[in-house]
Amino acid sequence: MRRRVLILSWEYPPIVEGGLARHVNKLSEALVRDGVEVHLLTRGGRDTSAEQLRAGVHIHRVPEEQTPRDLDEFLTWVEGMNSHLHAAGRQLGKRISFDLVHGHDWLVAGAAASLAQRLGLPYLTTIHATEYGRHQGWVDKHPQSYIHGIETWMAGRADRVITCSHYMRGHVSDVYDIAEQRVTVIPNGIDPADLHPVADLDELRLRFAKPDERLVLLVGRLVYEKGFQLALDALPRVIARAGRVRFLIAGSGTHEAQLRNQARKLGLLRHGTFMGWIGDDVLHSLYRIADLCVVPSIYEPFGLVALEAMASGCPCIVADTGGLREVVPNTDVGLRFRSRDPRALSRIIERVLTDVQLRERVVAEASLHVRRFDWDDIARQTAAVYAECSQLRGRRAAQQGQRRLHRGADQQGERERADAGGSAEQHAGGDDRDLEQRADQAHRYAGAAVQAEHQPVARPRAEARCEVEPAAKAHECDPRSDECVTPDELIGR
Repeated sequence: MRRRVLILSWEYPPIVEGGLARHVNKLSEALVRDGVEVHLLTRGGRDTSAEQLRAGVHIHRVPEEQTPRDLDEFLTWVEGMNSHLHAAGRQLGKRISFDLVHGHDWLVAGAAASLAQRLGLPYLTTIHATEYGRHQGWVDKHPQSYIHGIETWMAGRADRVITCSHYMRGHVSDVYDIAEQRVTVIPNGIDPADLHPVADLDELRLRFAKPDERLVLLVGRLVYEKGFQLALDALPRVIARAGRVRFLIAGSGTHEAQLRNQARKLGLLRHGTFMGWIGDDVLHSLYRIADLCVVPSIYEPFGLVALEAMASGCPCIVADTGGLREVVPNTDVGLRFRSRDPRALSRIIERVLTDVQLRERVVAEASLHVRRFDWDDIARQTAAVYAECSQLRGRRAAQQGQRRLHRGADQQGERERADAGGSAEQHAGGDDRDLEQRADQAHRYAGAAVQAEHQPVARPRAEARCEVEPAAKAHECDPRSDECVTPDELIGR
């Protein structure tokens, strides 16, 4: 019998806020190819259809206003979106029989959990990143405490959890105090066919580097945890020792002004370019023209940039941390440097730029390595977790049947002891009302709010503390983009 799943995500093409939309899109389409009937519940805009069938995926969109820029207003907006998704999901559940609910990250946790509870289905969540990790454990202030509370509740509420790396499996189990047996590791995927470059790569390269210059590429959100400041610290040594080297930084974020100022103080502005935000076509072209891609992240659940670079034939250096260790597991497919160490990074950059044979060998091996991250294989792994959840649903249904039998016997005894009709009237419909009340609490994040207010916040390990100046230690977070900013930057927004 064909399995039917309800997937919730706060973004789905054409609404793209980050990598989550692309992940859910590629996974959903691959699941369809694997024989799963996928219904995707997400938000829509003014120009999107309420219902659409695309690449076999049944897309159901709930219209939402533009995301507000103010953080507190954004959190209120998220709660409203969850209420709307919950209401739409309940209507879907009346006409479609689902086997499970699969939510992606905290932004839809309330709606996903409450729908699973309301429809009597298993609840599966994929945790792509954590607030705790993004801020090196500093989650005791708003809005980090609020988001961390939701994530803690979500991980504890879910019947099964998926993470993108073994590193994240241990991290999630440790931070949220859940058994590792409940967490399944399924990596992110990549489709090399999606990496379309522009037509004239030679012309594009000449815009940024001369034929005798080597080009170092850094890609991603310009936020503290991505570690671009470490790469900038490493570049002066590389330029002094390796000669004609230029750099490209592609991306935008709240750390951009600080990075530009750092580059100016280091005398690097004449050696490179800050490109700002770029589209996928240009990004995929940059991988093709660069001599090297560097991923210096401090916190990285997976490392999709490294995977895209390798699939595009660009040698890659990554920090020896987090999920990057699994994307670049050995020196055959890429090189790693000691995390947070600019000197170690400069030595490896110099080595790769000056050793042609090393670059060629790494590129050849990496082209084979990336085949492990095939979306169809990832869909099969996900479908296997769905099958486990379906078995869980069967056991749960049997347990609920037993409880109903016991309740029926108890209610019969009470009816016999009570006045005619009194006790029966009191109990009729009680379970439904209780279920609806608990579901409503879930989609309003009641459980998360209580935890955020009352439970002790896990403190960071000493080696995981944020490496910022004391005056800037109090971070805030823009939940729309997972960006780490200081309170002054927040006020500036």
